[in-house]
Amino acid sequence: MSQKIQWLSLTSEELKAALTELGQPSFRAKQLQKWFCLGAPADEMTNIPKSLRDILTNEDIGILHYPKIVKKQVSSIDGTVKYLFELHDLQLIESVVMKYEHGNTICVSTQAGCRMGCKFCASTLGGKVRDLTAGEILGQIISAQRDFGERISGVVMMGIGEPLDNYDNVMRFLDIVGSPDSLNIGYRHISLSSCGLVDKINRLADEKYPITLSISLHATNDSERDKIMPINSKWNIDALLCACRDYFDKTGRRISFEYTLISGENDSPEQAKKLAELIKKYFRSRPVHVNLIPLNHVDERSFRAGSRADVKTFCDTLNALGVNATVRRRLGPDIDASCGQLRHKANK
Repeated sequence: MSQKIQWLSLTSEELKAALTELGQPSFRAKQLQKWFCLGAPADEMTNIPKSLRDILTNEDIGILHYPKIVKKQVSSIDGTVKYLFELHDLQLIESVVMKYEHGNTICVSTQAGCRMGCKFCASTLGGKVRDLTAGEILGQIISAQRDFGERISGVVMMGIGEPLDNYDNVMRFLDIVGSPDSLNIGYRHISLSSCGLVDKINRLADEKYPITLSISLHATNDSERDKIMPINSKWNIDALLCACRDYFDKTGRRISFEYTLISGENDSPEQAKKLAELIKKYFRSRPVHVNLIPLNHVDERSFRAGSRADVKTFCDTLNALGVNATVRRRLGPDIDASCGQLRHKANK
């Protein structure tokens, strides 16, 4: 084999083919995937012969590495768990496990760092180092679930990195995570968040995954969005919202718009009215949800969060104008649960 095998990044068929090439029977693939889902090292795989276990631990052949927990924070308020993971090359990433009445959801990272440069986000501090493989994205769920001790049934790709900037690996991750031979997480329980890579949104609309697309909007006009989101200089609000409308028309899947409320910047009742006008202009009767996010403060940024009253007024204004809006419940406020903060502190 010309390249090292990334064991966790293989689909079921690819795993069978790799085993066959290595002189192992293909039926071992299902057995291995069960162990992979448990986060088991090779020496725990009791029904796997030593010859195959030796192959799994031979780093000249491939890499079997589950993200290693280097720091874990548990919220005393709501039980949210934040993990700082170390990858095989010592890169650090973050994941957050959130408990809901309907089950446990994990927020995963898709890149080590991020190059999108959004001005209110800690993930972009230091830029992008590299993309994560499909197995490294999957591995966050596996390692968290092994430590957490409960099944994780929902995934949010809203951690460090821009998922659509790592398109091929993210699509491969979706192939694997939804497979009955792997974690078998339903696509309707998976959400992908993007700052607005229009060309990739158009590609995603043609894929087969009935996931939820969440779009980071955060402003109602180009001049304001340009200030906080550099991506807007490449794909402006018009291009973005047209792509989102086309995405719904192709998939039938409701778009969710994320809108971070920044005090004195975008959180006035007048801005709420402009946001409602913008959504109605592009979507008319199509279903849309606005997810309002009170700003999480980042030390290196000058932005501040508004008051609870301001957040409520903004939300009430949108709903009164016929736009479905809710305020995201802030989970883990005592453990730096917003993405990028823990990694940035560790790297410093």
